[in-house]
Amino acid sequence: MQKSGTYILAIESSCDDTSCAVLRDNTVLSNVTAGQEIHRLYGGVVPELASRDHQKNIVPVVDAALKKAGIVLSDLSAIAVTAGPGLMGSLLVGLSFAKSLALSLNIPLIAVNHMQGHILAHFIKDEEEENEMPAFPFLCLTVSGGHTQLVKISDHLQFEILGQTLDDAVGEAFDKAAKILGLPYPGGPLIDKHAKSGDKTKYKFPFTHVPGNDYSFSGIKTSFLYFIQNNSQKNENFVCENLEDICASYQHHLISVLLKNARNVLKETGIKQLAIAGGVSANSELRSQVLELEKELSIKTFIPPFEYCTDNAAMIGITAYYKFLRNDFSDLSVIPQTRIGI
Repeated sequence: MQKSGTYILAIESSCDDTSCAVLRDNTVLSNVTAGQEIHRLYGGVVPELASRDHQKNIVPVVDAALKKAGIVLSDLSAIAVTAGPGLMGSLLVGLSFAKSLALSLNIPLIAVNHMQGHILAHFIKDEEEENEMPAFPFLCLTVSGGHTQLVKISDHLQFEILGQTLDDAVGEAFDKAAKILGLPYPGGPLIDKHAKSGDKTKYKFPFTHVPGNDYSFSGIKTSFLYFIQNNSQKNENFVCENLEDICASYQHHLISVLLKNARNVLKETGIKQLAIAGGVSANSELRSQVLELEKELSIKTFIPPFEYCTDNAAMIGITAYYKFLRNDFSDLSVIPQTRIGI
């Protein structure tokens, strides 16, 4: 017998995580993700290896998500999938699988923008606990390895970019610094870990000046490289002797840069709600400074649970749910896009 409600199976494969979720309306019933450890050997994601592992993982992950949700394929109302931005080979695996599944079940296909998914992760409802959701309009600071954006959200599917990076994303600034320090991939979480024991005021790094509320992190990355090189020439043990303070100072600086522009936009627009989204939203310094900003500006802030910060299919499913309500479906001619506007 057909279950009541809208059941959406969502697939996320934009980078190196193969993820599948099942949602009943806006409630997550399952969210299963398979990571790829092989990239640690190379210090970063190798696109060809990523796409091969997606092919291995996608069937078991989908099967596990269905079983955990307690449903079968015939219960589904639609199939959702990330169409971009992301790695071409990785996107192709997820999109091809989703197209085939939607066609075989004769149900709608919903192509989802990965970055919209990160933002709408704030509207995911968990079965076991009540979670407060932002009201419109709100400002979202979207921070990840590939993106840094300040986005005004006026409705579930109405987005306006008010600021963004002109070069590198903040997640890349973290990972590049970790590599310079000799930390293994992924380095961002390790910088956060070492920073917890360090003095964040010990070292200073420059601010970059760009028009409006946009960002630039390439110069900060370069200054960090020179900082390490210069000090290591004076003391070959500089990094190992000062690792915690270096991590704390650099991390504090990057987060301060992020929130400086967010503060400006909040004041300019009068928006009283700030949400954080993307992989870097798991960073402890960011979470700490956001709470300080909340008190400073008398605003309300929202940060999703850790499992919805990094790439996951639940965020693709919730975005697809709001598209489903508007009959915003995709046909089988939809193609993956490595770069796509929000």
